[in-house]
Amino acid sequence: MTSSSTAVDAARRAGGGHDEGQEHVDGRRAGGPHAAGLRATDLHAGSLIHAGRLGPSDDVDRAAGPGNAGGASRTGDSRQPGTLGQAVVPSRSVAADHARASHDTGASGHPYVSSPSGSSDHASAPGHAPGSHPSRGPGHSAAPDPLAGPHQILHRCRTLVRPALAEAVGRLHPWVGEMAAYSFGWCEVGGAAAAAPGGKGVRQALAVLGAEAAGASGRDGVAAAVAVELVHAFSLLHDDIMDGDADRRRRPAVWKAYGTGPAVLAGDALFALAVETLAVQPGGAAAVRTLSVALGDLVRGQADDLLFADRPWTGPERVRPDEYRAMAEHKTGSLLGCAAALGAVLGGAAPETAAALDRVGRHLGIAFQIVDDVLGIWGDPQVTGKPVHGDLRERKKTFPVLVALGSARGDRLAALLEAGDDPGAAAELIERAGARAAAMTEARRHLAAVDTALAGVPLEARALGELRSLLGFLVRRDV
Repeated sequence: MTSSSTAVDAARRAGGGHDEGQEHVDGRRAGGPHAAGLRATDLHAGSLIHAGRLGPSDDVDRAAGPGNAGGASRTGDSRQPGTLGQAVVPSRSVAADHARASHDTGASGHPYVSSPSGSSDHASAPGHAPGSHPSRGPGHSAAPDPLAGPHQILHRCRTLVRPALAEAVGRLHPWVGEMAAYSFGWCEVGGAAAAAPGGKGVRQALAVLGAEAAGASGRDGVAAAVAVELVHAFSLLHDDIMDGDADRRRRPAVWKAYGTGPAVLAGDALFALAVETLAVQPGGAAAVRTLSVALGDLVRGQADDLLFADRPWTGPERVRPDEYRAMAEHKTGSLLGCAAALGAVLGGAAPETAAALDRVGRHLGIAFQIVDDVLGIWGDPQVTGKPVHGDLRERKKTFPVLVALGSARGDRLAALLEAGDDPGAAAELIERAGARAAAMTEARRHLAAVDTALAGVPLEARALGELRSLLGFLVRRDV
């Protein structure tokens, strides 16, 4: 047995594994669910995603609910007939829809925002009437109480998916499999087993919840969860190379640990493995087409992000907020939407249900990215792990910066950013231009769109409640 096989076996046995929650949805190392530097009044995601309110008293770190650590084998198929052959193809960009609504002003609040003290429980959330979905069979993993916190939801889904993910990685060439295992935090260079920090497993959780929201077993979403997790890992390996980021999750990135060429090869292998994982499933052709659309968007978003760096701060060629929204949707939101939609597709959901879940992920990606941008300027470095004003020091064209550049203070800000020697003054000027408030208003708009999309289709009530809880957690960083 090779050392990499040993690490994969250890990962398979580990179930939920080690998770320090250090990875943002978009794969950035810095950040987390808490940020003292982001004011509690900036974003009331707990009231926007009302069925999953979070507050300072929530014990989201208590023991995880029961899960099923078994593999992804199917014990039955409760999926609806006639729905497995249809791919999810977004009809238009969700960012474009919201650009029309907001006109890039970000100046007004959103009528959906309610008092943080307001609440509604899961039973009153839009969803199927009791008994309207096929019941979950005995092969379904035991789900936690509907009021379980996001950490329990993430742990339950990781526990369900981990054996199948480890089995898939174990099919790779031993050397390539070692690099993949290293990227997941399962081993050290050379293959010795490790328990390094891993990601939260957001995408795999969305896939499992997508299947459950369609009324199927969470097991029906496991193949989708494995595929999107492999694609996410592939994108991170290549993203680190393109950005020159030497570290990921508190240790050397794969390209630094093994070399650039081997890291590219490992990323390619993970991508191929993701396609294979879906292709062999019932309804696999539609699932692969859905994944292909998301991958095309992800590449488009990455290309735009790279090109933004070389565009001027001001003038007709400057980056505009609507372009940024489209980039965030493609780079971050497309795979989030794909995860939820793929779980629903493999769970036998109607095409309109899968499409709605795809929109949910895309809007979530935009909202998350914008909140991340706010943290990149004003977040507490003790919490985010990023230096104060870090994004300004790196001269990143983030959403608050782009909004401020379009204001009357734009020329002054452009001069400060070009000089790069006074990020504190630049941050103050951005806030005085109203761009911080505009960014949070924009995030609220997309969170409200998430809620609208969820309300527009019939979903299983308990899974819907857990989905709302998880989405609220991902964008609320002030608790």
